[in-house]
Amino acid sequence: MVQYTKQFQDYWALTAKQLSLDDDTTQNFYASLYGAYSEVQRHYHSIQHIVECLEHFHQIKTHLDDTLSVELAIWFHDVIYNPQAHDNEQQSADYMQRMLENVLGAEQIAKIYAWVLATKTHAPTADTDLAYLLDIDLAILASDPMRFAEYECQIQQEYAWVEPVLYVQKRQQVLRHFLETQPLYQTPFFQKCYERLAKQNLAQTLGV
Repeated sequence: MVQYTKQFQDYWALTAKQLSLDDDTTQNFYASLYGAYSEVQRHYHSIQHIVECLEHFHQIKTHLDDTLSVELAIWFHDVIYNPQAHDNEQQSADYMQRMLENVLGAEQIAKIYAWVLATKTHAPTADTDLAYLLDIDLAILASDPMRFAEYECQIQQEYAWVEPVLYVQKRQQVLRHFLETQPLYQTPFFQKCYERLAKQNLAQTLGV
């Protein structure tokens, strides 16, 4: 993950500038985020994932209405991650609220809070900004074959505590759900650029 640290830091500097944070607050926030995404139980939900999400964000941000809120939702959507818990999104949203309560207005925090919660189910939405956020979160499915194979290994490492046969069964259910979701991505941009690649990766991994 060392190779992603510089990008993680640079991206945070861009976000902090938009928030008009002073140097101490910028550093404190960075230390908190870096510490969270560097935890030992993380193999996929790590600094690498946030950097990859932000790379996609910077490619599509001209399509967004509220770029800063989407950017912040990316930073905080996996800030709390325990593979054995079922409330990571809730915990992450609560963490975001505590961190930003003196930085943003209540209305903007409420929006980001709802968006972070939405990353749990990836339900279809009419909110364009949220649709982009959800597509960015699933962009990994359309990565090149080598990265996709690495991603699958990273997910398996996070669930190393699950009995292997059960893990394979459950993982195939998840991948099949993604494969059968039509369309997988909610925005025209992601559908055009990434849908076919994602479906190829999923079909190949499932052997169908």
